Amino acid sequence: MTTTLRPTEPLQHAADGTRSRRYQVCVNSRPVGAVHLATDPNFGAFVALIRELRIDEPDRGRGRGTVAALAAEEVARGWGCRQMQVSVPAGAEAAFRLTKALGYVVRNRWMEKPLADTPPELRTGSHGRPMTEDEYRTWDGHSRESYAQDWIRRGVPETEAYAKSERSHRQLLPQGPATENMVFSVLEHEGNRVGTLWLGEREGAAFVYDVRVDDAHIGQGHGRTLMLLAEAQAVAAGRSRIALNVFVGNTPAERLYESLGYETTMYHLYKNLL
Repeated sequence: MTTTLRPTEPLQHAADGTRSRRYQVCVNSRPVGAVHLATDPNFGAFVALIRELRIDEPDRGRGRGTVAALAAEEVARGWGCRQMQVSVPAGAEAAFRLTKALGYVVRNRWMEKPLADTPPELRTGSHGRPMTEDEYRTWDGHSRESYAQDWIRRGVPETEAYAKSERSHRQLLPQGPATENMVFSVLEHEGNRVGTLWLGEREGAAFVYDVRVDDAHIGQGHGRTLMLLAEAQAVAAGRSRIALNVFVGNTPAERLYESLGYETTMYHLYKNLL
């Protein structure tokens, strides 16, 4: 039997330059599932996203999903894409096994934890204060560079990585530090500045966009205090959940978040197309 993809709509072109198309997964012309393929709005034509890959229950366990994913990769190659990305919810074990078997690698994951009704106490001698305009300008330049380097270290070409960093900051902070629901803080300990925090909102939860300990104070426990400051600010804003993104391989951060009770909710995987 032959498994193929059959388009169910014309190729879609969005105003932001991305393209997408929906397909039926067919076995000998019989529909057994669906695929939704698109290019990434953050990386442009370089990256294709599998937004949906579904095989109907009676046809699962027969390799249909594997063939459909490989067919989607061929479509992406035809679009000129050089990389595939897919997001898999934590707990979707079958989907996770499939992507790993096809050579996808976990690049980053989203983590989340519920918040208590009362804010946590900070380390003795530590307190947060608002970031000044001068501090924000310095932080902004460093943040854009650091974010681009995070992607470059994980296989994204330099041009696309810097473009993503600029685009993300522009979209998230259209009014800079005055952007609604965005809070920028400096952590001080015993009178010395030791780190910075960017806390915002995403999908109804508080979201830690950036947490950074100043180089001279790394390894002194201030990362944990910054995370507690984020939780305290989230509770004060009436949030019941707090979330973040962490790149795989950033072992100190992964261990810190896990020790604070964060749990993975989504895995983001990628595969380079040869």
